[in-house]
Amino acid sequence: MRPVRLMKVFVTRRIPAEGRVALARAADCEVEQWDTDEPIPAQELERGVAGAHGLLCLLSDHVDKRILDAAGANLKVISTMSVGVDHLALDEIKKRGIRVGYTPDVLTDTTAELAVSLLLTTCRRLPEAIEEVKNGGWTSWKPLWLCGYGLTQSTVGIIGLGRIGQAIARRLKPFGVQRFLYTGRQPRPEEAAEFQAEFVSTPELAAQSDFIVVACSLTPATEGLCNKDFFQKMKETAVFINISRGDVVNQDDLYQALASGKIAAAGLDVTSPEPLPTNHPLLTLKNCVILPHIGSATHRTRNTMSLLAANNLLAGLRGEPMPSELKL
Repeated sequence: MRPVRLMKVFVTRRIPAEGRVALARAADCEVEQWDTDEPIPAQELERGVAGAHGLLCLLSDHVDKRILDAAGANLKVISTMSVGVDHLALDEIKKRGIRVGYTPDVLTDTTAELAVSLLLTTCRRLPEAIEEVKNGGWTSWKPLWLCGYGLTQSTVGIIGLGRIGQAIARRLKPFGVQRFLYTGRQPRPEEAAEFQAEFVSTPELAAQSDFIVVACSLTPATEGLCNKDFFQKMKETAVFINISRGDVVNQDDLYQALASGKIAAAGLDVTSPEPLPTNHPLLTLKNCVILPHIGSATHRTRNTMSLLAANNLLAGLRGEPMPSELKL
């Protein structure tokens, strides 16, 4: 009896347990993993992916033509443990007939929770308040000390009313938001009806919103969307939040808007690059709160993402429908 030929799978990081177990139980696969929490160097990725039939990667792994060439003709499936796919050379992947799996939906609620947390942290100036307690700045009560901005009777603008954008609006509505605006490629009347959200142009959203939350995908159309012109249109009391991708924002223009007082504050869970250098000008500003891209960082969500990524990979290798396949 001829031995069964195992399919080689390369995993670019030590993923959460549920995904690891699913791969380990796959009798038809030989799994190699970059067994650390740190990003895999490009040279090691090229070595590891050589001859692989399947690749399970993260959003921090840039799978470009060089990596695809290193993999060779065996590569049939790429499964990314992320909802974003801007780290993948999709045109080249499509040209080679490689299937792609990703992990939408499972991180929607967790990311929306983080967006609301970041918005409240930023608009109520919580990091400044904590620092004042620690450094002795908390003395007597002062009428306007550490005053921020509240959500009640406010206008919230959401750039990208997709799954995450809707989940954010759903969580903000009970705070007494008076009006929701949104912008995107096209109106989404059915989804917007839940919040009575109005579809407006991007300049209108910038000018009318008290709070702006960026929740769109990174595409050629959205890259650099939030730039000097955008910030110039915003209210001086407005708060800007980005939980999508760093490259949607021109960070130099954002710095100028914050430093000059053109807008009140910003909260970012994503930056460009990631990690952001510790000497970046944005980190010198009290009115800018920056988190290290932790939108999906709960134990349950990361485990669910890893299991879905593993199941996508295995289904693709076996020629079966993936639970979540990106249509190219």
